Amino acid sequence: MNKFLDEILEQPASLKETLEFYEGEAGKNLLQKIINLYKNKEITEIILTGMGSSFFTSYLASCLLSEYGIRAYAINASELLHYHFSLLKKNTLLVCVSQSGESYEIVKILQKLPEDITCLAITNEEASTLAQKGSEVLLSKAGHEEMTSTKSYVSIALVKLIFSWALAGKWTNKKSAKVLQLINNIDVLLKSYKNWMPEITHFLGDYDYIEIIGRGPSYSSVLQGALMFKEAVRNPAGGNLGGEFRHGPMEMVEEGFRAIVFAPEGNTFDQSVKMALDIAKFKGKVILITNADLKFSEPNVYVFRITVKDEYLFAIGSIIPLQFIVNFRAIDLGLKPGYFTRGAKITKVE
Repeated sequence: MNKFLDEILEQPASLKETLEFYEGEAGKNLLQKIINLYKNKEITEIILTGMGSSFFTSYLASCLLSEYGIRAYAINASELLHYHFSLLKKNTLLVCVSQSGESYEIVKILQKLPEDITCLAITNEEASTLAQKGSEVLLSKAGHEEMTSTKSYVSIALVKLIFSWALAGKWTNKKSAKVLQLINNIDVLLKSYKNWMPEITHFLGDYDYIEIIGRGPSYSSVLQGALMFKEAVRNPAGGNLGGEFRHGPMEMVEEGFRAIVFAPEGNTFDQSVKMALDIAKFKGKVILITNADLKFSEPNVYVFRITVKDEYLFAIGSIIPLQFIVNFRAIDLGLKPGYFTRGAKITKVE
């Protein structure tokens, strides 16, 4: 039995249920309430916070909101609790994100939060502490999850994108159709993994460490990918911004080095492709995940194409191959992927 793989395969259903909720009357009314709240409270900035996967998707949303000129920041919940709490002002919209709604740091923030601060909750669990404390609650429809985050990660990422588009007046039927296309593409990937996964496993070979690199919205999946390796495989992994990797970490690259580079078409497509080729030049091996039609003669670069054009939706689709790499790497090492041995799914201590 492989519960981690089961939850990976449940992702299209979770995403579809989430989309259908926000396309329905209840979801539309909820989004309108949040838009009204944003306007009536005269919000001047948004702070998105969470831990682990919930924090990573906050970075994704902050990129999208910033693109539309809405001042937004992603701050890790532990850091917000202890070091940045004074940033919360009357005109701040605090977006607290927790899959369980019970993460220790989120609960502590809620206990400490002044009454004049507006808190929007994003969670999987309607009966959770977070859901009960939020001024409004945006629910993900991921369903119950036991293993390392997969379907809850993609579903909450989708909720945050829908929220961001709605706030910017960009959540339209056209955007909804793109999300449905994403879900269909993910479904195809999942159903065909036995065809493409063996090639990736053969290309990567054996390794003790892997570096994951990306920019902009893809950085959320960079961090999520590194977390999955550490959590589900017990394998050391790094997650780096593409620009930062050139400022020192490139010195690690040599024969035996392994990397995964995200390169969606967008503001930093050329830089990301060049990064992959430079790693290959120094004899490292790279899985290049892209939505562009790329072909290289470079044997140290393996191109994996995700057929999702939108750079923000690509951040959701591009995590799929990493989930499978993590799953089969754990199996190769004789581990049950996704199980917790030194902690728990819900972290209730600091």
